[in-house]
Amino acid sequence: MPDVSHEPPTAAGPLAPRALADFTTLRLGGPASQVHTAEDPEQIVHFVRAAARDGVPALILAGGSNVVIGDAGVPGPVLLIRSRGAEVVSSTQTEVIVRVAAGEPWDDFVATAVDAGWSGVECLSGIPGSAGATPIQNVGAYGQEVAETIDSVEVYDRLDDAVHRMTPAECRFAYRTSVFKHSDRWVVLSVDFRLGRSGESTPVRYAELAKALAVAQGDRVPLAEARAAVRALRAGKGMVLDPVDHDTWSVGSFFTNPVLDAAAFECLRTRAAGIADPPSWPGPGGLVKVSAAWLIDKSGFTKGYGGRGGVAISGKHTLALTNRGPGSTAALLDLAREIRDGVHERFGVTLHPEPVLVNCTL
Repeated sequence: MPDVSHEPPTAAGPLAPRALADFTTLRLGGPASQVHTAEDPEQIVHFVRAAARDGVPALILAGGSNVVIGDAGVPGPVLLIRSRGAEVVSSTQTEVIVRVAAGEPWDDFVATAVDAGWSGVECLSGIPGSAGATPIQNVGAYGQEVAETIDSVEVYDRLDDAVHRMTPAECRFAYRTSVFKHSDRWVVLSVDFRLGRSGESTPVRYAELAKALAVAQGDRVPLAEARAAVRALRAGKGMVLDPVDHDTWSVGSFFTNPVLDAAAFECLRTRAAGIADPPSWPGPGGLVKVSAAWLIDKSGFTKGYGGRGGVAISGKHTLALTNRGPGSTAALLDLAREIRDGVHERFGVTLHPEPVLVNCTL
């Protein structure tokens, strides 16, 4: 990244006023009076600086796959991050560090890694959105999460008006979150991933994936086989984008899996008596992660539930809330509240949204 004390080129001029639904996987979101694009880090920094100087709130969007935007849209300008590219910046016989532009489509990068024989992200295949969004959410699926492979994150710091490269410790990664998630301080410019030089996957941890691959948990498989199996599993749940399949018009999992302490988990088990033992996974410090999909389903919100206001639970996956075409953000959030409140009434567990909510609340 060049010294940003020099005035960089401006982002591309604003497009005509557009509905932000055009730039989100939900196909929801109201208008923005100005929509700009940036194709490199210098343009991103210049835009964010200019917005701060002018005192206007600016929304940064890349893939739009983990954001819910209100029907009123946003009051300030919007920047679409469209930077591209991935390059090896360090290499040994056993690993590589690959620098990926923030706007690079995530699944394109995973395909590149698999084709090159770099292991560590193959089980994150098929996830929509951009590479720069992955550290914000600490994206994870099928036994992998990006925190395991991120070497550093290059950011523009609005507070310091400077570009920094942040270590994983500074990113404060945790389950589906990071220091970036609910803060406007930083804008991700690029991400460095440390990947293994291997034609085989990391050990398969996730039982469903191991079953699909017909291997034992802990086994390794060729990278291409792992990627193909993950994409097939995701497609079966409506989690691979398809413009003609409304089950994929979503933000993926709308709610995170609750993480409970031992006492809260025992309360849940008591309230679930007579149904089944809730699917769960032990965590550090006696914490237990519980399946949000199971809680939703057993509270009466089954696949396909809804329909009012043009929104519904996916017909393929209980965790995905979908726009059926004529939907609105208000209707989607009404459905989310109904599910959240119903789960709390039935099991005493509060679900929390996974996507970032912009100009709207749950």
